[in-house]
Formats: sequence, structure tokens, C-alpha cells
Amino acid sequence: MRESLLTIPINEVFEPNEEGEICGCPFCKMRNTVEQHICEYIMGAAMMEPDVRLETNKLGFCHRHFLDLLKQSNRLSLGLMLNSYLSGVRKDIFAKKGLLSALKPDKRTKKAAQIEETCFVCSKVNWGMEHMVKTFFVMFKDDSQTAPKFRPLLQSQEFICMPHYAWIREKAHSALDKSTLPVFLNVLDELVGNYIETLNVDVDGFCNSFDYRNAGKLHTKEMEHVRTSVNRSITFLTGREVE
Repeated sequence: MRESLLTIPINEVFEPNEEGEICGCPFCKMRNTVEQHICEYIMGAAMMEPDVRLETNKLGFCHRHFLDLLKQSNRLSLGLMLNSYLSGVRKDIFAKKGLLSALKPDKRTKKAAQIEETCFVCSKVNWGMEHMVKTFFVMFKDDSQTAPKFRPLLQSQEFICMPHYAWIREKAHSALDKSTLPVFLNVLDELVGNYIETLNVDVDGFCNSFDYRNAGKLHTKEMEHVRTSVNRSITFLTGREVE
């Protein structure tokens, strides 16, 4: 498939880094890139755009993305968004709208619960990922059979985390035809299956390293893969790096 503005971002997360290594889940890297762009966007000039402020006032942010926004340099932007968002929450949930407002606690409870269910960044990231994964499947399907390039690149990945494994496995059934689907699922299952087997062995080795007969072995250079196995397991199972 000819490289284009759509395929370049996909290739970038699947290809080796500057050190020639392929590390981590490519879909996590894809998501992280989109998240970073969205956070930088809304903390910049977009913060003053009426349509953006309307959306942030309506959707708010989840805990994860509040933390990401806090990492940005412009806290004033975040403060201004929070100010208008809190004002909206007060008006929507706590403002007295009549004599009967106190008699409808269920409606107030429902609105309060909805606050943690929506996030402006999540909505934009989901939209971006949906479009990027469509290109991913087109690249896999259209990969030349005589000179395959993308399929071997997928097979060479270190791993795909469990959340993204489940996500793309589900998407594959509607994105790929009957002849391509089994090929893709086989590649995917083998990649993730092999990694979890290796990870399981490493965690088992980590647990065994606490036996007095193995004292000191865990801290050798050769045991780095065992030493990091707990953090790597959490990353694999959750799709998020341990910070």
C-alpha cells in the first residue's frame, strides 16, 4: 500500500525506534500520541474557542486526563476551563429551579453520577483511534502478497496489550473479509499468546527469586527481564505504563 498522510502515523508506531528496537504496544503508542496532541491543543489557543469551551463544559475530564492536563505548562488555561465547568455543574445540579426541585433527588443523583462518565479528551481520542484503526486494517488487507511489508511488521511487535488486543480483535470482524480475517486473527493471537507466555515465565522467576537459595540473583544484569516483569505485566494487562 502506497504511503500517504493516513498511513504514515501508523507506520511510525509500528516501525523500530531510533535505536532500531521495537518496544511496547503500537496501539498504546498510537493512543498516547493522539492524547498528547489533544491535550496540547485544548491547553493552547483552542481553550478560548467557543465551540471547544462548550464541549469541555459539557463533558469535563476523567481523572487520567486531568493528570495529563496538569503536566502541561499552562495552568491558567486549565483553571479557566475548570472555572466555567464548575459553574456549569453548580447550575445544572445544585441551583434551585423551583419549589419541587428538592423532591427529585434521583434526577440530581443521576446527573452527579454522569460527571465521571464523560471526558472531552477521551471522546476525541476515541474518535481519532477509530479512524486510525480503519487505516490499520486497510494496510493489513492491502499488503502485497508478492512483497509483503506491513504484515511482517505487525508480527515483529513486542506485544499488544490486552485492552487493545480485545479492541482490535472485535473490530477485525467487521473490517476484514472472510479470507483475510483468519490470517489476521492467527497473527494477533500468536503475537499476544507468545508474549503472555514469556511474561508468565518472567513473573514466576521473579517470585522464585525471593527464595533464599536465589539470594542476589535478581539484581544481576541477566535478570533484568525478570526484575521488570511485574511492571511489564501491569502495562500489558492495563495498556498503561507504570509511573
